[in-house]
Amino acid sequence: MSTRVEVEEIETMKSERLLAVVLTIFLLIGGLWAYQRIDDAVRSAIELPSAPSASEQAAVERLESARARYARASVEKRRALEELEIRREAYRTALEARRPAGRLERGYTAAERRYEAARLAQERALAALTAARPAAERASGKLAREHDERRQRREQVSFLARFTLVAFALALGYWVLGELRRRRSRYFPLAFSLVAAAVVLALILAGDYITDYVDPLELGPLLLSVVGVALTLAAFWALQRYLARRIPFRRVRNGECPFCSFPVRANSHCEGCGRQVFAPCARCSEPRRVGALYCGACGAA
Repeated sequence: MSTRVEVEEIETMKSERLLAVVLTIFLLIGGLWAYQRIDDAVRSAIELPSAPSASEQAAVERLESARARYARASVEKRRALEELEIRREAYRTALEARRPAGRLERGYTAAERRYEAARLAQERALAALTAARPAAERASGKLAREHDERRQRREQVSFLARFTLVAFALALGYWVLGELRRRRSRYFPLAFSLVAAAVVLALILAGDYITDYVDPLELGPLLLSVVGVALTLAAFWALQRYLARRIPFRRVRNGECPFCSFPVRANSHCEGCGRQVFAPCARCSEPRRVGALYCGACGAA
């Protein structure tokens, strides 16, 4: 008859549960570091366009130059029109008053010529602006489209990589959980740490809040995670060695089977796991509880 005990029947101590929680925290630190480093790697691999090509830059510069010329021509035209109106009014006043107006007439005529030249200059500047606008708009539109496409591709690749990380962590956690359950290992609580860390990473993937509290440029979180995981596993191993010596005695003291903690009655074998719970004492051969520190008949250790 099998004497192996189901995982659910294993008594988990508070110190074991505490170390499982601590292990979960350190696993999360490492997982968060890896989660953010994925995004950094994708950003480095897929760079956004920062400037247009030489021909596109030239088209944009031509447009800016045409806009500047048109602005200057508009200002010159407005000033020439103001001067023309002033000289025309002075010339008209002199004519109405029948005063000599030869000099005013020449000034008025010169103002008309300057205004006409300014108007023609503005028209030429407007034509140059109109001609330069399509090429510049195509260049700007191409840059914007390329920027949007690369940004979208970056987000997609980053999401897929992060999703793969979370999915792998979940799959690994469930596999370890099932494997330790199958082996009936007392390390079974550590599997919950891995599953819990993977679940938290899945929640972070849904909300994408990691960049608010993790510095992706430092290796500190990863180093802290590795050291913390190693120390936690070492502590759990040491705890298991201690419990392997103390748990049987505690169960015997409580009237339980030292192997599975099932209540012991007058039978020589446990009704829970089938193992022998009474054995002859090595000194006096009287029945002695397995796991007891001393014999109840002769007091031998």
